[in-house]
Amino acid sequence: MLRTVALCAISLTLLASPAIAKDTTIVISVEKKPAPNSEKSPFTGQRAAVDVAILLDTSNSMDGLISQAKSQLWTIVQQFAKAKKNGQTPILRVALFEYGNTGLPASEGYIRQAVPLTDDLDKLSEALFALTTNGGDEYCGQVINEAISRLDWSKEPNGYKAIFIAGNEPFTQGQVDYQQSCRRAIEQGIVVNTIHCGNNRQGIDGKWQHGAQLAEGEFFNIDQDRAVVHIKCPQDKIIIRLNAELNKTYLWYGTQAVQRHYKENQAVQDANASGLSEGAAVGRAIVKSSKSYSNRGRDLVDTVAEDESAMEELDEEALPAELKKMAPAERKAHVEKMAAERTNLQKKIKQLSLEREAYLAKEKKRLADETGTATLGDAVVSAIQRQLVKSGFVTDGNAE
Repeated sequence: MLRTVALCAISLTLLASPAIAKDTTIVISVEKKPAPNSEKSPFTGQRAAVDVAILLDTSNSMDGLISQAKSQLWTIVQQFAKAKKNGQTPILRVALFEYGNTGLPASEGYIRQAVPLTDDLDKLSEALFALTTNGGDEYCGQVINEAISRLDWSKEPNGYKAIFIAGNEPFTQGQVDYQQSCRRAIEQGIVVNTIHCGNNRQGIDGKWQHGAQLAEGEFFNIDQDRAVVHIKCPQDKIIIRLNAELNKTYLWYGTQAVQRHYKENQAVQDANASGLSEGAAVGRAIVKSSKSYSNRGRDLVDTVAEDESAMEELDEEALPAELKKMAPAERKAHVEKMAAERTNLQKKIKQLSLEREAYLAKEKKRLADETGTATLGDAVVSAIQRQLVKSGFVTDGNAE
């Protein structure tokens, strides 16, 4: 199973019990082994790379885990949206694997790559919400090995590369030795964080902690016995309304079918988040106001922002319907208008997000004082922040 969060998506994978309700809290026991000091080559690109692979156990007992992953996805991604290196928000790509599902081919170790490393966060959300559980054998060493081999990990020497794996069976299952897989990961600069869904002793005895130690990651253990509190904030409804306005600024391009898919999928993933909780919907909206939610190669506003000549090189048939009726100068002006409107909406959401974070901080402190317990999200977020800082990123400030 998974165990630390990466991005995003990881903390989500933490709730492993099928009995876990969507509004559930968790008591976490965290043990971490300090990574040895190592010299890294300096960052050389204009925008650093952040690559995260989420490996989720989808065996029968993991319904709660999948539910948590869905509800926490956007909260986790926000942490990467806040990170910067050389003043630039990194290019975030996330991959998703499922393992331990007997509906998958036994010859492939009951493993499936649901999404390769991609910057299309709507595609990631779509794949996550499509996951179903079906009991089976969980081969942690093999799925880690597959993630290392199959994905086109960034070659940037000072970026951030991490695997988050969550599950509840022993880490030692399968014919691929988890020790070799974890050592192979860190040799390639990929940190492995593990999330064991079960009691702490079982997580340690089952080698989840050892796997994380080998790959310089963090080990999390969860006890699903507390009700998670969703904190309502006064800014939430305004942010959700602004998100609806934000969607109107997208100029999807490609064939008509492709344009329709991008537009509809964006709306569907908004609805998926809203269906979980208002907090999940707000988290998604905040991410969409950041540079981490980029649709280069799909949306004209994002594409032209990086390459001003991109629209001129597009085939006429690939343009959005409203642009086909315009002269070249009018098209350019329309894209600029949408870009300005989007920037204005994003600034409003970012300001509200700052106010919301201040409100949440006070409420979380009050709740922690009352319960003496941090939530899973709190622990996972802090792990991401620590690892990003170690990789040379600055994590202060609001999403940009």
